[in-house]
Amino acid sequence: MNQYLAKNIINIAVAGHSGSGKTSLIEAMLYLAGVSDRRGKVSEGNTICDNDPEEIKRQTSVSTAVAPFEWKNKKINLLDAPGLFDFEGSMCEAMRAADTALVVLAGKSGVSVGTEKAMAAADKRNLSKIVFVNGLCDEGSDFYGVFEELKASFGPAICPVVVPFFEDGKADKYINMLEYKCYDYSGGKPVQVPMPDMGARLEGLRTAIYEAVAETDEELFEKYFSGEEFTPEEVILGVSHGVKSGTIIPVFCGDALLMRGMEQFMDGISWLAPSALDKAGEMAVDTDGNPVELQVNEDATTAAIVFKTIADPFIGKLSYIKVISGKVSTESNLMNMRTGAQERIGKTVMMTGKKQSDVKYIGAGDIGAIPKLQSAITGDTICTPVRKVLLDGVEYPTPTLKMAIVPKNKGDEEKIAQGILRLCEEDPTIKFETNNETHQMLLSGLGEQHLDVIVSKLKSKFGVEIKLESPRVAYRETIRKKVSVQGRHKKQTGGHGQFGDVWIEFSPCDSDSLEFGERVVGGSVPKGFFPAVEKGLRECILKGPLAGYPVVGLSAVLYDGSYHPVDSSEMSFKLAAAEAYKNGMPQASPVLLEPIGYLKATVPDANMGDIMGEVNKRRGRVLGMTPAGHGYQTVEAEAPEAEMHDFCTYVRQITQGRGHFTFEFVRYEEAPSNIADKVIAEAKNN
Repeated sequence: MNQYLAKNIINIAVAGHSGSGKTSLIEAMLYLAGVSDRRGKVSEGNTICDNDPEEIKRQTSVSTAVAPFEWKNKKINLLDAPGLFDFEGSMCEAMRAADTALVVLAGKSGVSVGTEKAMAAADKRNLSKIVFVNGLCDEGSDFYGVFEELKASFGPAICPVVVPFFEDGKADKYINMLEYKCYDYSGGKPVQVPMPDMGARLEGLRTAIYEAVAETDEELFEKYFSGEEFTPEEVILGVSHGVKSGTIIPVFCGDALLMRGMEQFMDGISWLAPSALDKAGEMAVDTDGNPVELQVNEDATTAAIVFKTIADPFIGKLSYIKVISGKVSTESNLMNMRTGAQERIGKTVMMTGKKQSDVKYIGAGDIGAIPKLQSAITGDTICTPVRKVLLDGVEYPTPTLKMAIVPKNKGDEEKIAQGILRLCEEDPTIKFETNNETHQMLLSGLGEQHLDVIVSKLKSKFGVEIKLESPRVAYRETIRKKVSVQGRHKKQTGGHGQFGDVWIEFSPCDSDSLEFGERVVGGSVPKGFFPAVEKGLRECILKGPLAGYPVVGLSAVLYDGSYHPVDSSEMSFKLAAAEAYKNGMPQASPVLLEPIGYLKATVPDANMGDIMGEVNKRRGRVLGMTPAGHGYQTVEAEAPEAEMHDFCTYVRQITQGRGHFTFEFVRYEEAPSNIADKVIAEAKNN
């Protein structure tokens, strides 16, 4: 593939609801552009973009793939983003590298949650947007119904560019509304034919175009609403400028599997979609935090963002980059702004799915990859040391489903940890930790399918098998009453004996562990033994009297005791303190504490009642609600961690994927007696 300047490079993230035909659309485009000599099919597992074994097995995309092609003297980099919400992190990566979002809808299902999420993600990054309505030859597809849905959802910015003409229920003819030409695909290849009679529908479509164009410019707006006609040039220029500025969303349509409307669509995006240069430079910050504008220019100093990483045990590490300014080549002297380390560039490649093609350099505005970068991870900025700048990284969703890992074979813990850490390099939406209290390895992700893919990859890539179960809750214990108790340790053996005697006052306090004090008078316990008493108690509070959980909020004051000048030792007083703890804690009204978390859930207005009801059902307390805009509300609540581990699945189901939430630990509270009894009984049985 030839090298292209930024003015002729178009970077497009292909997004939309799962099953809308994104991968099939890309296959059709690559085939038409001559990149492949046959069109792959998702069902046969031979597409260019779904090349990961997990994608082939599941027949759906689980990570972003890059596929460039040349069309009409332009280089178009397609970034195929997964539609499943569990792999939303990959969509964020694709949006970070793109300048335009191509949102794909299925003609028979129309605007769905995936459509809304793709549009919102594009808006967040200020990307231009283009819509393609796919599968018009499928039974039950309804382009004009979908078009009305788009208008209702996204307003007058929706602008029809290519529309179908149905004859006998078939969509074989496609009309370009800007050129006012009709093409018939019934014979396979497109043939221009006379314009069919569209009746009143034509006027409605033209009105939609004029309304969209009027929104792009104040003069055009006044002209339209004063009743004047737009000239064809004003319409074409208005649409072109509107798409580039983001005020117009052009709508194309066709059928990727039957190759209907594809040439018109590819011509359309090469003409309408903004180039890397059109999107101008990117704002970065220098080492002092001052804003710096980077020019999309090959002759400028180099700065690039790592937007995706593949960490494969067989092919090694591969860092996907988008060059913002300058160029990246083997001669580049670059540093990693996160680590401060020099990054050695062994070679630069362009990716088409999993296929690598060596190139001399990756220029400004282009997308490529660098194998075996030492320290780089996703989100890192690499730049020339002479001009140190920091680019925006990738903004990922927070993982909300946490499960405990159970190794299938004992002794695999180290291999499991190493494997997951490698997968975390590829996918930063995976979180991995070891809970030292419950002694469980915990894995967090965006949903059940996400975790299922991780389990599958651990087996196929790293040879370890695991299963997942609900994580244990890290309870605590404390006391509610003040008691004074004696702890006496006496043991007589041949020679020296052991003797330690303490009186300790235990009482509740505000503390995360133990507060130790002493008020011994008259030397009944020598000062030298105070640390031994404290040490004995600190070891004891690791296991509470009820269910063996750590004790918090405990004040222990040593106030009396006795000693033997020969038989007393540090060990004797440590054991005496342990005896006092054992005797005193059951008398001090011990209670079980459970962890409470702070919930912040943003959901559609229609689901507010369901979410609040569910929080109450899970023993939570709703603290308040605030409008979040665009028909959403944010519910704030507190709830016990023990009840919340599968809340992610509930929110996904009840809101159809529209809702999202965060849940963070805030404090411990006394558990209700029925819950405490259950936990204590389980602890005794184990």
